[in-house]
Amino acid sequence: LFDLDNTLYPQASGLFAAIDARINRYLQKYFDVGCERADTVRRDYFHRYGLTLVGLMRERGADPDHYLEYVHRVEVGNYLRPNERLRSVLKSLPAPKAIFTNGSRTHSVAVMRALGVEELFEDIFDIASVDFIPKPDPRSYRMVLDRLGVEGEEAVLVEDLEKNLPPAKDLGMRTVLVGRTCGNGAADYVLESPEELPSVLAGLSG
Repeated sequence: LFDLDNTLYPQASGLFAAIDARINRYLQKYFDVGCERADTVRRDYFHRYGLTLVGLMRERGADPDHYLEYVHRVEVGNYLRPNERLRSVLKSLPAPKAIFTNGSRTHSVAVMRALGVEELFEDIFDIASVDFIPKPDPRSYRMVLDRLGVEGEEAVLVEDLEKNLPPAKDLGMRTVLVGRTCGNGAADYVLESPEELPSVLAGLSG
């Protein structure tokens, strides 16, 4: 299982920063407030609900499809290019692969196409597919495992956010933290990029 944003591609690409900016812009329009207030609301919802969208849905009855379409209305090709090294690494992994993201399916497909790896993933578990229960809520992980028909011990989670690893670990998954040089106790492996996965391949397949 691979997270998407800042996992399949590096944070330095600027793509997720562009999405963050659109989230703030959405909140500015939705609440008719300035940038500073919008940022405060975003951080509050993210802290309390795990995702800004979930806060908007629960407290304001926001339309999730409208929100996701707006915040992901970014020209992905302006930030990402085909990554042959990533493609080669993903093809070498001896197990089916799926995306597990708090974002949308449409955005996931756009990112995978831009990187040239779309056909290497068998499924996408986006925020809608887990009933808008975002990581790190353990219920979303359990839903994904159930739909895949596997136990936690049979799965590996590759993530860029440390806070999303403990629930996976609790379910028996092996965990890989990427985009970092050190991690918390929930990370079995810590890599600077997913292209380094072959260095831990034996441990992942053992």
